Amino acid sequence: MKVNNTIKELWELFILDKASREQVDALFEQIKSTGNDEDHIAYIKEAFSKISQPLYKTDDMVVHSILEAIISSNDDLKASLDKNVQAAPVKRMPIIPKWARAAACAILLTGIGAYLWSNNKTKPLEPVVLVNAADIRPGKNGGILTLADGRQVLLDSTGSGAIATQSGAQVLLKKGQLVYVPTGETPVEMVYNMVSTPRGRQFSLVLPDGTKAWLNAASSLRYPTLFAGNQRRVEVTGEVYFEVARDARMPFRVNVNNKVEVGVLGTHFNVEAYENEANISTTLLEGSIIVSLSPDRQQQSSSHGRAVILKPGEQAQIAGSDSKVIAADIDKTMAWKNGLFDFDGEGLQDVMRQIERWYDIEVVYEKGVRSSEFVGKLTRDVTLNQLLEGFKDLDIHYKLEGRRLILLP
Repeated sequence: MKVNNTIKELWELFILDKASREQVDALFEQIKSTGNDEDHIAYIKEAFSKISQPLYKTDDMVVHSILEAIISSNDDLKASLDKNVQAAPVKRMPIIPKWARAAACAILLTGIGAYLWSNNKTKPLEPVVLVNAADIRPGKNGGILTLADGRQVLLDSTGSGAIATQSGAQVLLKKGQLVYVPTGETPVEMVYNMVSTPRGRQFSLVLPDGTKAWLNAASSLRYPTLFAGNQRRVEVTGEVYFEVARDARMPFRVNVNNKVEVGVLGTHFNVEAYENEANISTTLLEGSIIVSLSPDRQQQSSSHGRAVILKPGEQAQIAGSDSKVIAADIDKTMAWKNGLFDFDGEGLQDVMRQIERWYDIEVVYEKGVRSSEFVGKLTRDVTLNQLLEGFKDLDIHYKLEGRRLILLP
């Protein structure tokens, strides 16, 4: 079997530690389907030999071991390897799926090693030194597109090309952004797509009407592939920022968690509606919007879900059937979209919820943990350990076990 270009490209990305989680998944699936034939082994040896300052032995036995570990990886193998590996996983590990972690351990044991990712592309990659605590990388661009027929497409942060043709629109990926281009055909029926971002990912897209949307981590946006009728309706969970294309004949309406409805003509606004946050918050940057309870919620509310009209710089906060309007801190609201954490005035649990979503970790509070108030801003492209360094100034104690951050009294 000749090694196809897809496997070659994925191996090169993996070796240089530039592969996304989805690309690693794809590589391991390709390996499992092609096996450890001689052509594949020869190619892997050649690929590793091209790394500057090669430090690791890459003979046939080693490569066989890597491929066999991936192909036959299972919980028993992982358990046996874990007993022999005292160090925590290296930086590459967070992007490897659970079923393949045994294979990654095998790679380390056989001596291939891994290479440390560097922001400075002019510097040569350096070999990893295994330490007692693994660092966790920040989130990045990426998401999942669910098509009308249920098929799912992994959205890469740098990919480009046609993905599908849905009812009345062509779906394209342009430099990591999803774009819908109307085909001019009249659809037989209205069908829906959905973009979702897991924890540790964010993504942006352009809807069929030209509206732009940015999804924060752990969010989703469901929308028709072509807007028709007298309104444009979409559904969101999590946090989404919109720049709505103006169309007075067809208002834009956002259903938020089936609890709140936002109506606009053309405007810029942010909706935050995470289930573990106390409020559903809608912040207006430009234009005018109406925020109200969803129709179902209005029927359940004694106040009938009084609608509020926001002006730029205002934020509507809704908890249950109660609503209020406050002056918004635009910089704080938009920090996530601008690549920042804005922790000014935030309490410990507020900060931890943001960290959980962006670094895809679990935060555990031991009894007696003291509350703290945070100050300052921080770029979201730092590793978790770099972020946690700032905790020392606040006298916050913690330990990191894999992807569990345990806060101590």
